[in-house]
Amino acid sequence: MFSRFRNDEESMMDTGQTLAFLLFAFIAAVTPGPSNTLVLSTGAAVGTLRGIGCPLGASLGMGAMIVLSAFGVGEIVAAAPAIVIAMKLAGSLFLLWLAWKIANAGTVEADGQRRVVGFRQAFLFQWLNPKGWLVALSAGSTFLVSSQHAEARGALWMGALFAAAAFPAGFVWLVLGALVAQFLRTPRSARFFNIAMALALALSVALVWR
Repeated sequence: MFSRFRNDEESMMDTGQTLAFLLFAFIAAVTPGPSNTLVLSTGAAVGTLRGIGCPLGASLGMGAMIVLSAFGVGEIVAAAPAIVIAMKLAGSLFLLWLAWKIANAGTVEADGQRRVVGFRQAFLFQWLNPKGWLVALSAGSTFLVSSQHAEARGALWMGALFAAAAFPAGFVWLVLGALVAQFLRTPRSARFFNIAMALALALSVALVWR
C-alpha cells in the first residue's frame, strides 16, 4: 500500500503517495493510546476551546519527531540501549505523574479554569513515548528515499503532513471528551471518569516496557 518517494526534481510525494501517507498518519494518530487518553481527559476537564493546546502539541510533537527520524536521529536512539532505557524511565514517570494529575482533577464546573494537559506537556510527552518513536521510524523507512536532497525536502514535508493529519485525529478525541463531560456534572461521576482515565494511562506504562 505504501511506497517510497520518487527521486524526481521536486523530491515530493505524488497525489497517491500523499493520500497514502495521510491515511497512515491519521490511523496512527486516531487509534487509542496514551496520547489520546490525555486529549480525551483534557476535553472532559476543560472543554474543546480551552483544551485545544493538547492535540495541537501532540500533533506538532509527532511532526517534529518524524522530521528528526527521517534524518537518522530515531535510528540512533533505537540503537542505543542506554538512551532507550532512559526514555522509557522518563516516559513512565511522566505518564504516572499525568495519571495522578488526572485522577485528582475535579468536575468541569469546579475545575473549568485549570488546564489538565496543555501544549507544552503534550508536545513533551511525544518525545518520551517509545511508541511515538516507533511510528516515526516506520514512517521514515517506508516513505523516504535515500538521496540526501530528497531526505531534506521529504522529511520536512512528511512532518508537516503528519501534523496536519494528526491534529484532526486528536481533535476528535478532544470533542469526544467535551461531550462526555456533559454527563460528569456530579462529583461522583467526574471522580469515576477521572480515575478510569488515570488507570488507563497508568496501565499504558506496561506497554512502554514490552
